[in-house]
Amino acid sequence: MSTLNGLLAEFESASDLVAAAKKTHGSGYSDIETYSPFPVHGLGAAIGFTKNRVPLVVLLGGIVGACTGYGLQYWVSAITYPINVGGRPLNSWPSFVIITFELTVLFASVGMVLTFCYLCQVAPFVKKDHFNPRSTDDTFVLALECNDKTNEQEAIAFLNSLGAKEVNVQYKETGWWLGRYDKDTKRFERKTEAVH
Repeated sequence: MSTLNGLLAEFESASDLVAAAKKTHGSGYSDIETYSPFPVHGLGAAIGFTKNRVPLVVLLGGIVGACTGYGLQYWVSAITYPINVGGRPLNSWPSFVIITFELTVLFASVGMVLTFCYLCQVAPFVKKDHFNPRSTDDTFVLALECNDKTNEQEAIAFLNSLGAKEVNVQYKETGWWLGRYDKDTKRFERKTEAVH
């Protein structure tokens, strides 16, 4: 079963994509994604992307990791098994630095990867809609996600007015997916309906 997911507009160059993204965001469309074969300066700001939660999660993960590493070592060395070795104090922080650092890096990096996967909605057995596989090679794509309130014909006319060389209608599959991408479809095969 498939439902309408969005519209894809292909553009010739990065400057055309940035200009179209600014106009699209300025026109009130909020579910906008852009795909390009290389990073384009100013594209995030053009679609209204301003907040990024990943650095905050990395900071919090690092703080939790540091507290866990130091707290565990302090608890083992000073509270549970207080053994005086060579006359050193039980809370000998210089010897705790290495493990504290390692757990800081571990918690921060694992938190970063999990947050990235959550924000990108990457999960096993969930098929992500690859809007246009060519967007990683030679095409600049603006994806406009549709909902119940979106007038499809008006959106197509709007994207064509921005100078898109092609506008495609994308359908989304529903349900679980237990396949493999390399066996599911051939690369660069078009399964969308072109609208001119």
